Parts: sequence; structure tokens; C-alpha cells
Amino acid sequence: MDNQSSISEFYLRGISGFPEQRWLLYGMFLCMYLVTLTGNVLIILAIGSDPHLHTPMYFFLANLSFADMGLISSTVTKMLFNAQTQRHTISYTGCLIQMYFFLMFGDLDSFFLAVMAYDRYVAICRPLHYSTTMDTQFCALMLALCWVLTNVVALTHTLLMARLSFCVVGEIAHFFCDLIPVLKLSCSDTYVNELMISVLGGTVLMVPFLCIVISYVHIVFAILRVRTPGGGTKAFSTCSSHLCVVCFFYGTLFSAYLCPPSIVSVEKDIVAAAMYTVVTPMLNPFIYSLRNKDMKGALRKLLCQRQIFSS
Repeated sequence: MDNQSSISEFYLRGISGFPEQRWLLYGMFLCMYLVTLTGNVLIILAIGSDPHLHTPMYFFLANLSFADMGLISSTVTKMLFNAQTQRHTISYTGCLIQMYFFLMFGDLDSFFLAVMAYDRYVAICRPLHYSTTMDTQFCALMLALCWVLTNVVALTHTLLMARLSFCVVGEIAHFFCDLIPVLKLSCSDTYVNELMISVLGGTVLMVPFLCIVISYVHIVFAILRVRTPGGGTKAFSTCSSHLCVVCFFYGTLFSAYLCPPSIVSVEKDIVAAAMYTVVTPMLNPFIYSLRNKDMKGALRKLLCQRQIFSS
């Protein structure tokens, strides 16, 4: 605790090591942050205002939008503040708080995508049992389970990080307090932390991904058995938006955390992390609104209602 109390802050490297790019990146990330907040808020409002979208799929989509806003807010806001004030520091307590919320919202994204894949599996493979399986009680239970599990995992990593000693003020080679870059600055034994990252991190990452893969394997086989003309295309179109989000989210996530450190440089690691913490939450509303007829209709009605109200 004496060693920890002597370290009051860390230095954040930021998104780029070139000062001349600071304002360009600041403007770009500020625009992406505002677009993400606007898009996801519109998704939540459209789902809440349209009774036709009060279904399990859109219920979890609204929660996914909330998690996306939390994920980008937990990482980008501090970076934007540092860029504006030309300070590249974050307090020791602030670093732990940022780490906790980043892990929680990032894991929530993964869990919600898995639950939405299961929802599509039940809707396509077991349509007669959909209303009884995906009822209100089950959806509430799955939502609570997602929140509890992600909070436990995030709190575990944060508390294990808080027990470490940091003897010197060092630079975190990232634009936010991620687990691995912060661990490299510790002067105490990090074996337990690394073990829990492998066990919990691998479980939280791979279990939802395997659930998504298994769900879509069953969906593909169910679609191939459809005999009616155009029936398979119509069935698959209901989950095409979700599949696009899954591919983009896990593609960037795997490139950031599963590639060997000897192959991926620090710059590429930062870019990969920016892709799934910033770009993915920004693109999700566009993917769901542009590829989903019901969402486009709900957004159109929402915007029309706002225009009439303002008039």
C-alpha cells in the first residue's frame, strides 16, 4: 500500500505519438463519439416508442446500444480531455475506474451478441416454441445474468490490479487503461493477474463466441432444409444485421488480443483496440438501421414525431 500510495498517476501514450496529428485525431474521434451517442440513442428511442419492436430481439438490441455507449464513453472521453488540455496523465484511481467500466461494457457487448444469436436460433429453428421460450421472465433473467457476470469479471480484474505495487510513474502504451499495458508497469508479482486474464478473459471471450457459432450452425442447417422458394433467404435476412455486427466485433477483438505480441506492434494493437472500442459502437446503429426494415420504419416515425412536436 505504501508503494501504491506513492504512485498518484500514470501517463497515457494516446492514439498517436506524433504531436502534429493531435488536433486531427481529436476532431475525428470527437465526431465518431458524437455520432455513436446520437445513433445509439435513436435506436433506443425508436425501440421504446414503437410497440411493434417490443420483442426480445429488439429488447436486447436496445441493451446492446446502451453497452456500446458505455464502452466508447469509458475509453474515448478521457482521451479527448487529455488531447484538449494537452495533459497525458490519468490518476491511479481514475485508471482503475476506467479499467472496470471498459471491461464491464466490453464483456456486456459480447454477452448481448450471444443472447441475440440464441434469440435468432429459437426464432428460426424452433418458431412454434418462440413465444414460450423467449418470454418476459426468461429475457429478464438473461439480462440480469449478463450484468451480474460482467460485473463480477470486471470487479475481479480491477481488485487484482489494485493489489499490485507500482514503484515508478510509467507510460501506459495505450490510449486507455487496458489490462496488459498497465500490468507491464507493475514492479510486483503479476502471476495471479496473468492467470486470471487467461482464465476469465478466455472464458468471457470464447464462451459467447462459441454460443454464437453453434447458434448459426443450427440456423444454417435449418435454412438449408427450407423447401419454399425464397423462404431461406427471408429467414436469413432476419439475422444478417446481427451477423455483420458479430463478424466486425470479434474480428477486431481477436486481432487485438489473440495475435502473438511478437507479430503485432504497439501501434497496430492500439489501432485494433480503437476499432472495437470506437468504430464498432459507431457502426452498429447504421448496420441495424440500414439493413432492417422494421428499424428504418421505427426511426422514420420517431423523427417525424419529433419534427411535428418541434413545430
